[in-house]
Amino acid sequence: MMHSRPWLQYYSDADKAWQPRYSDMLRAFRAAVKQGGGGVRYFGARLSWDDIDVASDRLAVWAAGQGVARGDRVSIVLQNVPSFVIAMIAAWKLGAIPVPSNPMYRAPELAKIFADCAPSLVICHEHEVAQTDEALVLAGLSPPVRTITPADHAARPDPRLITATETGSSGRSLMSIFATGNEKPPAIDVDASDLGLVLYTSGTTGQPKGAVLRHESLANNGQHTGDWCGVSGKSRVLAIAPLFHISGVVCHICLAIVQNCELILSYRFEASVMLDTVRRERPTWSIGAITAFNALASHPDTRREDFASFEQIYTGGAPVPPALQMALREKTGVTLRNSYGMTETAAPTHFTLRGRDAPVDPESGLLSIGIPGYATDAKVVDERGVEVPPGTAGELLMKGRQVMAGYWRKPEETAEALAGGWMHSGDIAIMDQNGWFYLVDRKKDMINASGFKVWPREVEDVLYQHAAVREAAVIGEPDDYRGETVVAYVSLRPGVAVESAALIAHCRDQLAAYKCPRDVRVLDELPKTVSGKIQRKSLRDFARAKATA
Repeated sequence: MMHSRPWLQYYSDADKAWQPRYSDMLRAFRAAVKQGGGGVRYFGARLSWDDIDVASDRLAVWAAGQGVARGDRVSIVLQNVPSFVIAMIAAWKLGAIPVPSNPMYRAPELAKIFADCAPSLVICHEHEVAQTDEALVLAGLSPPVRTITPADHAARPDPRLITATETGSSGRSLMSIFATGNEKPPAIDVDASDLGLVLYTSGTTGQPKGAVLRHESLANNGQHTGDWCGVSGKSRVLAIAPLFHISGVVCHICLAIVQNCELILSYRFEASVMLDTVRRERPTWSIGAITAFNALASHPDTRREDFASFEQIYTGGAPVPPALQMALREKTGVTLRNSYGMTETAAPTHFTLRGRDAPVDPESGLLSIGIPGYATDAKVVDERGVEVPPGTAGELLMKGRQVMAGYWRKPEETAEALAGGWMHSGDIAIMDQNGWFYLVDRKKDMINASGFKVWPREVEDVLYQHAAVREAAVIGEPDDYRGETVVAYVSLRPGVAVESAALIAHCRDQLAAYKCPRDVRVLDELPKTVSGKIQRKSLRDFARAKATA
């Protein structure tokens, strides 16, 4: 079967000829500084790209004096603060490699990452210094590594998120570094193939794997996202995703630099603070997890006019149930447009077309994740790696400049993930005749009930159609008779109550008997990753612990 690309029917000649403007992020940043405009907004403060250039120069000079050099790893363990952006650019100015990590990680979790990437410098929040130092000791890296804390650039710090202990008073603070010195680091250039980021993902084993991304991947996808979604120099990008997540790095930081626009930061996602930020800064574009937008729309103070400044909102990280998309459009007046990508592909490979609703697959009821973006190829293959016809489910594979170089110091895992020159996603998808892709589910999440395949997403989409359901997650639990049985976990909309039996009956009206949950369990909140994805693995762990208690 010849590999076809039916999505190209939606491309203009200019779309087919699309090329990135910059080979690397350092060139992109230097261009933004030269052009003027753009920068970072943070609780009433504004830092231009020129301000960030000066601060990153001073940090790079200081770090070089501490021995940080080309190819070294710089660990950035921060929330969404300006120092995160400054630290990334300072690392690039030395030819070093930023390694962002979640500041909510405890010492044993950080130690796994530190032991693997061996950072030469760690930048963390002041209240996390003891935790970070403990992690370095656990990783056996304490003597050669410096740990410093960020300066808080907020003009009006929000006490709901930022306390007095987080304002950079430590003796190891960036505050003094940013305030003194006019030296510039030695001028260096980086190549497209140089490493610009190592970002850790847990994978199926729970052991962190560092996805290694080249500079060209970051520059490509920063522009790719901006051009596709209509983000220009006049745009104001709201950072809803954590900056230590791939969407935050690429679709917030890299996009704002490459498109030379404003980036709005607010420490971390908290619905009431984010809502106030939206009202104050009037953002025009954002991308984030569906759960974050669901939380904003469900906030009791949310008004439809709060979202009036947005020209486009995209979501990624998890597929959007059609019923939830419609409910959010009714509440906010904005259509959330799907996108798809992975840490290993520097975020997006697929986008919904701007100004056009994504189709719904008539057989499965799935909302499309979009079509492959500029200079991106994709296909669906069977278990032998053979491409399947349109309408047939199989594993989704991608190819393009955005695909990672591999996993940090893991050649076997790299060879498996990039076999044949394609990124193997581990996701089950369908492509229709017109080139629209639909995400069925993760391979590993498939439920085998009495020999029948049950994809959790199909059951979840039906649950989302019930007026009482705010969030839903479906897992398989061991069953002596069936092998596995379908179990659902839900959280409910504020002020609403519903019996589990009513939700099961709702599913039975729309699904074959073997797909229907045997039990529906109501939780106040479903467990989520830091990027907002609902964690089925945590629910499976919870169910196993409950069964053995």
